[in-house]
This record gives sequence, C-alpha cells and structure tokens, in this order.
Amino acid sequence: MTATPTRAAVVLPWERHGEKGAAGRAAQARLDEAVGLAASIGLVCTYSAVLPLRQRRPATLIGEGQIASLRDILREAEVTVVIVDAQLTPVQQRNLERALDAKVIDRTGLILDIFGERAATREGALQVELAHLEYQRSRLVRSWTHLERQRGGFGFLGGPGETQIEADRRLIGERIVKLKRELEQVRRTRGLHRLARRRVPYPVVALVGYTNAGKSTLFNTLTGAAVHAQDQLFATLDPTMRGLKLPSGRQVILSDTVGFISELPTELVAAFRATLEEVANADLILHVRDAAHPDSTAQRTDVVSVLDGMVRDGTLDEGWQERSFEVLNKADLLGGVDDVPVRPGDVAVSALEGSGLDALRARIDSRLAQAMVVADYRIPLADGASLAWLYRHGEVVSRDDGDEAIAVQVRLLPADQARFESGETR
Repeated sequence: MTATPTRAAVVLPWERHGEKGAAGRAAQARLDEAVGLAASIGLVCTYSAVLPLRQRRPATLIGEGQIASLRDILREAEVTVVIVDAQLTPVQQRNLERALDAKVIDRTGLILDIFGERAATREGALQVELAHLEYQRSRLVRSWTHLERQRGGFGFLGGPGETQIEADRRLIGERIVKLKRELEQVRRTRGLHRLARRRVPYPVVALVGYTNAGKSTLFNTLTGAAVHAQDQLFATLDPTMRGLKLPSGRQVILSDTVGFISELPTELVAAFRATLEEVANADLILHVRDAAHPDSTAQRTDVVSVLDGMVRDGTLDEGWQERSFEVLNKADLLGGVDDVPVRPGDVAVSALEGSGLDALRARIDSRLAQAMVVADYRIPLADGASLAWLYRHGEVVSRDDGDEAIAVQVRLLPADQARFESGETR
C-alpha cells in the first residue's frame, strides 16, 4: 500500500523592500528554492507565497492578519506541514504551530532533515546527528513546557531533583561530546588517507559551488563515474574522489563536494567543516556556477562568503582565490557555451551536453602547469626510487647521467617539491 504524500505549504517572510533583497537575491527565486528543498524530501507543496514583513514580531514573526489568512488556506488545502523559509526562535515556532494547527519547520530544520536523509557515509551521518542535536539543544528552552516536571534525586544524593528539560539537555550534551570524539577519529582517518595519497600523489582538483549548480553531473561527465546526480537540491552530501587524465597526460584527482546554500545553518557550518577539508587541501578549486539561474550572482556571493569564513577559522588559506577559477555550467539553457559571458580565465560548459569540456580540461591543465616550479636535483645512481618518484610526479625537463649521479631538471607542484626536499617521499 502506497503511503499518502505529506501536503505542505511554503511561505517566505520577506522584509526587504522591492523584488530583490540582500546580494541581489530575488524573492521569487528564494521562494522557488525553498519549494525545491521541500520537494527534495518528498513533501508535496500545494501552496507557496511570499509574505511581506513590515516588522518582525517576537511572538510569531509574521502578523496576525497573515496568520488568520494562512490558517484558512491551510485548512482548505488540507496542509499538515508548513515550511517557513526563515530562522524561527523556539517560541515563534511553538506559537505558529498552535495558531496554524499544523507542524511548522523553519529553514534550519528543513535543511537538517534533508542532510539527515542524504548522508551516506559514516562521517556524513555523524555530522548530521551532531548538527541535529545542537539544533535540538537550542529548542529546549521554554518550548518543551510539557516536560517541565521535576524528577527525584538519585539515592542518597537527595536534593530537589532534576527537571526533564535539564535531564534531556544533559543527555544531549553527553551525546554531542561523544559524537565530536568520533568525528575527530574520522577526521584523523581521512588525514591518514590523505597522507597515503600524498605518497602516491596527484594534484587534487576540487569542485565547489551552490547546491544544484551541476557539480555532480560535471564530475560524472569528466570522470565517467556514477555519482548520484539529479536536478535536486543537496543531491550530494559526501565527498567523492575519482581520477582524471588531462590532455598533457597529467593525472589528477577530481573531488566532488557538498553544495553551499544561502543562510546555511550555523550548526552545519561547523559540523560539515570536515567535508570541506578536501577543498582546503586542493591544488586547484573549480567554482561551478549555474549560469542560467536568476540568482547566479547572489549564489556566487554565498559560496565565496562560506569559503572566506573557512579562512577566518583557519581551515582554508587566504590565497585560495589565486588557485581557483569559475566554471559557468548549464550553458545549454542559454543557447550554448558561446552565448555565456565569461571573465578571462573562466570557462563556460554544459555538463549535460558535454560541450565546453575540452576547453575545461585544457584550462585545468594550464592552471596546474602555471603553478609548477622548476627545480634542479642531483640524484645518486643508487637512489633509483627518488628518480622514479620525480618521473611519476613531475615533468622531467632535462637529464644528464654522470658517473656518480644523475642531474635532472624537473617541473613540480610546490607541494610536491616540498615533499621531495623534506625527504617525505623516501
């Protein structure tokens, strides 16, 4: 027997004057994004609307007249879930649920639900649970009035006992501590895997971008992989890596990462930092953009803002933009790659049709070559392993075999040069 799909309404409280708000974001595009988020977890959206917000009401966020009108619409449409595309306080969420007689989920809760449904690896699952618990802990204050009851103290300890809220907060806190320990172990394991790749290293090229910009489709088209790719927000949550051969014959590792989104919940910014470590360690960063989206410029701002935030917390180096360029995807929706305006150094492609990919591969090749340095080494005749390593991970420009040593001039990525000269490869 097929379950009846949950009917939902999506409303966007909009307090910015005019059609566009901060960073040039359009109200309708933002509402469409929220509807897409709801649909991505199986909710059937039967009503959506932008609600003009003259002032933010502490008790309900939106006005009484809007609540009354919305309640009648929900009753008629038989809606049981209301998505409010804003961050609600626990009190606002509780009051809206009572007033609308429906379950209310704010933007943070919705994104957390999506991440919870999509996380496939152990790391992703741990991160999602951590984010959920941190969000729930913030909801314990004054919202769980049905749990405000006293429990007796334990044995001889006596005392006034412990309220249910305090007990739940304590249990959540203990679980958060345990999850953070487990995540740290996962990060150490990922670090070991990264060290293993550095011993047989290839340059790492990371794809970043706004959710649903087409990163996974581009990843699959370039590498021939079968990563889940769908016209859906947050189709990819866990990082995936595959090999890619460039026109020069150079081998690189391409990394697909989680998509960004505007007003990403603070709980997820912290919890998902580990999934972005591949970006921090990448030799080249490709910022994939949906060139056909009406909010493409605003989406670019959101991505850059998150990456700059990683600089502030020490996860990413300040010069990340110097080793990045933009890939304007979905050119097929604009007439083709020749019809997409690009800045010098950027590339327009259609991952779906495969157009512009040769230019993209060539661009990756040339950017990696630009980053290489030329170094001279004298390798003892007996040290064949070092010579072989240089051949595998660099481009030998010249070689002169002497009686006691081999003089080689080789082009290397700075990271590979540092590894070789530190003796890490031996």
